[in-house]
Amino acid sequence: MRGIIRRPVRRVEAAGLRTGLRWKLSAAIAMVGALVAIALSLVVHNAARVSMLDNARELALERLQIPQRNYILTRRVNFSGARIDDPNLPTALREKTEHGRRATFVTQRSGKAPDIWAAVPMKDGHVLSLHTHFTGRSSDVMKDLDQALVIGSIAVVLGGSALGVLIGGQLSRRLRKAAVAANRVARGETEVRVREAIGGVVRDETDDLARAVDAMADALQQRLEAERRVTADIAHELRTPVTGLLTAAELLPPGRPTELVLDRAKAMRTLVEDVLEVARLDGASERAELQDIMLGEFVARRVAAKDPEITVRVVHESEVTTDPRRLERVLFNLLANAARHGRPPIEVTVEGRVIRVRDHGPGFPEKLLAEGPSRFRTGSEDRAGQGHGLGLTIAAGQARVLGARLTFRNVRPVGVPEHVPGEGAVAVLWLPEHAPTTTGSYPMLP
Repeated sequence: MRGIIRRPVRRVEAAGLRTGLRWKLSAAIAMVGALVAIALSLVVHNAARVSMLDNARELALERLQIPQRNYILTRRVNFSGARIDDPNLPTALREKTEHGRRATFVTQRSGKAPDIWAAVPMKDGHVLSLHTHFTGRSSDVMKDLDQALVIGSIAVVLGGSALGVLIGGQLSRRLRKAAVAANRVARGETEVRVREAIGGVVRDETDDLARAVDAMADALQQRLEAERRVTADIAHELRTPVTGLLTAAELLPPGRPTELVLDRAKAMRTLVEDVLEVARLDGASERAELQDIMLGEFVARRVAAKDPEITVRVVHESEVTTDPRRLERVLFNLLANAARHGRPPIEVTVEGRVIRVRDHGPGFPEKLLAEGPSRFRTGSEDRAGQGHGLGLTIAAGQARVLGARLTFRNVRPVGVPEHVPGEGAVAVLWLPEHAPTTTGSYPMLP
């Protein structure tokens, strides 16, 4: 089956609401501020109301002394709101006066100001009471207080939201910088450091995360570099004995056994050369030798020399600046992969800076489409398939040196279920609009 190269796994996130950290912090601070403001407003409102009612009750008791003296002297009550044995006197207040105590009482009527009652027992067994209302001035004071509390609560919520946006924005900005730097590291830019990317003077948990990511990236880079060196060293050491084996096989007498030995020796030499090329590409030391070529004419001539039966269609000719040798390597690897794992006819299309190679086989394996090519990984789970998974690995590596993108997809008619095999595989090479630099070019994958 088809070989695969490693690419960052791209997962499709489930559809859902996505919010930024700054808005979450702002909402949390606003909610906490609103709850605190409401609680404090209720406490202040109730405390002010109780205090004003207490003052009104004390004032009622003081005013009650005037009709009390008049009644003692004249047996008459000539004071507004004062009465003897008022039938509307609240029961609770009457019970207190029966025990010989001066007392006050507040009654609340729905939608109206509270009523203030004050009563005192007289020596002749009667009860003198004074009935007043919560003054309009007190009600106005309470309304002004409530209005001030509402305005203050709104100001607290808005201020908390602004503070949340400010703090969350700063933290979110640092995290976004860290994510961008981490993505650059994932794309192979080993000189990037997350801690340097986020900057800032204040140290917080973001710096700890950045240092951990940098340490992880350094450790992975060291392991990858060690693996690359070991692979390159092994392949390089195998070159000499494999070359000797091939030379010795050519000296054997003609016959079927000799042909088999030569075939296996050539396959081993090809494998060693491919492994060395992969090691060089992994080392990111390869540089393109640029030339100006007419892309359609170049592809048509190279494909005709490789296999005259392959159809080449130039939709739109264009002049590009690229490395012809590396471009030819990518093109031949794609054609070899299509010939080995697909079915004819194989079609090559050139349109501007885009080259498409299509076969009519079963299509690329799902792992390749999901993760991209990976060396020594073929589409056969039991490793019984042909090839070593290096062809597309090398093609993708050379494409990166050219500053190009190499993508893969299967041709599937609309409405066909996923389990039904496709009607061919398409590899697309997107050459860059601008030539790669002398330091190499590694574009972001789509």
